[in-house]
Amino acid sequence: MTNTTETGLVFWQQLKQRIDHLYHGSSTSSRYFRWGLLIFDAITILYFVAASFFHQVDEFHVLEEGIGIIFLVEFCARLFISKTRLRDIFHPVGLADLIVIVSLLAPSLAENFSFLRVLRSLRLLRSYHMLKNLRQQSQFVRLHEDVIFSVVNLMVFIFVITAVVYVSQASSNPAINNYIDALYFTIATLTTTGFGDITLVGAVGRLLAVLIMIFGISLFLRLIQTIFRPSKISYECQVCGLNRHDIDAVHCRHCGQVLHITTEGAS
Repeated sequence: MTNTTETGLVFWQQLKQRIDHLYHGSSTSSRYFRWGLLIFDAITILYFVAASFFHQVDEFHVLEEGIGIIFLVEFCARLFISKTRLRDIFHPVGLADLIVIVSLLAPSLAENFSFLRVLRSLRLLRSYHMLKNLRQQSQFVRLHEDVIFSVVNLMVFIFVITAVVYVSQASSNPAINNYIDALYFTIATLTTTGFGDITLVGAVGRLLAVLIMIFGISLFLRLIQTIFRPSKISYECQVCGLNRHDIDAVHCRHCGQVLHITTEGAS
């Protein structure tokens, strides 16, 4: 009995080491595994964004349940090797993963509560985890992370707000019949265009529109500005090699060396 217990403990320890090596190791197989996860995350994110436009189509239950099983296995693997499991579960990304998994593995529940299917857009929060891994593996991402991060912020912001608009208005607002209507209203409001052909109904709808307009004036415009005019510039310091500096930097913030960054001048 003791030998069986010890054998079982050894097996689980070896399994934990192997999984941990895949997630954090430096071998070729580990890098391939992490790139595979990144590609899978990217594909599923694109799928959920595209599927949200066809939320009433139910022919893909088998595919979505298969994706849900893969998500669940990967989520359990991360918890298995984690030293802070409770914190990982209740982290916003962890909670978003759980919501997505439930919505994928409970199609009957999703049919009764359509918002579960729309909330799959929360999978976009996984993009931040993808960026963190890509930054470690790609020099291109490190050099352009400000622009990439702003684009991801913008996409997450737009699609999550659109999901909220759709969930809160689809059953009571005749002008919002599908996800495209909600996306159209969200973009028009964020850009302060406001054509007026679609408006939100009810007190909750008006409050939501006010919040979207406030975010449109502040966060949305700021993200757009950051995309086309990043706050950092790539310029390698000749002394320490640091290649990320403020656009108007005169000295390297790491070693103090005088920099000669070409700028457009004060505006």
